[in-house]
Amino acid sequence: MRKRLKSESKGIFPIKIDQLENLITSNFENNTDVSFSTYEYLSQKIAVFYIPYQVTPEKVENLLLKPLSETKAEWSSASILNEIPLSSGKLETKLEVILEGLISGKVFIYVENEDDIVYYPMLKIEKRALAKAETETVVLGPQVAFTESIITNLNIMRWRIRSTDLVLEKIMIGKRFPREVRMIYVKSIANETDVNTMRERLQELEVDEIEDSNVLMQFIEDSSTSIFPQFYSTELPDRASYAISKGRIGVLVENSPSAILAPTTFFSFFESTEDLYMRWNAGSFLRILRFLAMFVSVLLTPMYVAAVTFHYEIIPPQLLVSIGQSRASVPFPPIFETLFIELMIELLREAGARLPTKVGQTIGIVGGVVVGTAAVQAGITSNILIIFVTISALASFTVPSYLMGSTIRVIRFPMILLAGMLGIIGIMFGICFIIIHLLKLTSLGRPYLTPIYPFRFEDLNKVLFRLPQNYQWKRFASFQPKNLTRFQKRKANEKKDIDE
Repeated sequence: MRKRLKSESKGIFPIKIDQLENLITSNFENNTDVSFSTYEYLSQKIAVFYIPYQVTPEKVENLLLKPLSETKAEWSSASILNEIPLSSGKLETKLEVILEGLISGKVFIYVENEDDIVYYPMLKIEKRALAKAETETVVLGPQVAFTESIITNLNIMRWRIRSTDLVLEKIMIGKRFPREVRMIYVKSIANETDVNTMRERLQELEVDEIEDSNVLMQFIEDSSTSIFPQFYSTELPDRASYAISKGRIGVLVENSPSAILAPTTFFSFFESTEDLYMRWNAGSFLRILRFLAMFVSVLLTPMYVAAVTFHYEIIPPQLLVSIGQSRASVPFPPIFETLFIELMIELLREAGARLPTKVGQTIGIVGGVVVGTAAVQAGITSNILIIFVTISALASFTVPSYLMGSTIRVIRFPMILLAGMLGIIGIMFGICFIIIHLLKLTSLGRPYLTPIYPFRFEDLNKVLFRLPQNYQWKRFASFQPKNLTRFQKRKANEKKDIDE
């Protein structure tokens, strides 16, 4: 619930300036944040107050105080609006709105005993310069990433999608600490049901505050208990603009450097913007490689545990001899040995991510080599398991989405436990459980495994592989956009030379 004001939220004017100052400072717990100045002219008193670090001082001095000091007419709310050459000036009477305005970077001017107060928005926006994305590294294509300034992010989206159909719908979320949220979609393309569903989820969200877009995403997902992310979080404006132009919905949050994209499929997390900029065959190869890497990451070490513990017969004889020799001095069962190495890899990864960049890279490389070698020489683990765990860890890093990559790494641990207890039967049980869970999941009400389930042959070339651009004449039909056609197929395939 919002903090109770020390005065009624109805109109408080007319009022003496001394009383107004006491009222304002008492509601800010008598701290020194508010700059409250009083001026006199022709037996009139005028007050100018604002929070200094929330406004731009040069604007206050040149655009407000200077015209006020040079005016020869009597002060009043109407004369101030006429004398100050700014069109953004407005009148207000409620104390609650005035206090919120101070926090939002507004400058207030009050003439004693007037029935209302004048204010001008002069918010000072602190923002970092545009830079590369940290969590989504790309080689080809635009390198710029979103920033914490929602104004900058909206400017980027307007610049990338130059259409009058682009809607930037504003929604305020947070009862105690309101934060601006923008829902972005192309009105002539986006499915109306998806737009209404997203709007309803955002408007009905009752929380004190939203710290970041990734926090908001957890509130509005279809299943908050699932380990799989149902919305895509991206730092790349080109990925966001591409998804929005295909009929999806984007969400930007004030002070957050990432955008939410919905609805999303399971296969979207394995797509990279580089797939679009490469030749279609190279892009398709890399996308298929990522899917294979996912299976390797989830199943390689569990299969090792199952084979060494229960199913020696599936191991080739020559490899079985090597495994037996490498495990001869290891006193632990394969399940404990594997869990130990997997946890060590995760610790190194987490340490490398939290330390400064140059130190983190050194820790990741040197630490992995030193600890792995020491573990083998000490007889804690075998050489072959080190190879399998390293391949499994590398495979998990090929996923473009950090959220899905983290999910795959977490899934690997229960799969190892099932393999250690039940062998291949346990692995199959784990795979069946994951598939059933994925079949039940939805993203903004759309099936999570589309176009595999429900099956849509026409959409397979948009998720599992990629065709040449002149064959991509339809949008993703599974999300039922208003306008399914991107361009005319016949005209796209026509190629005429200059002499024809």
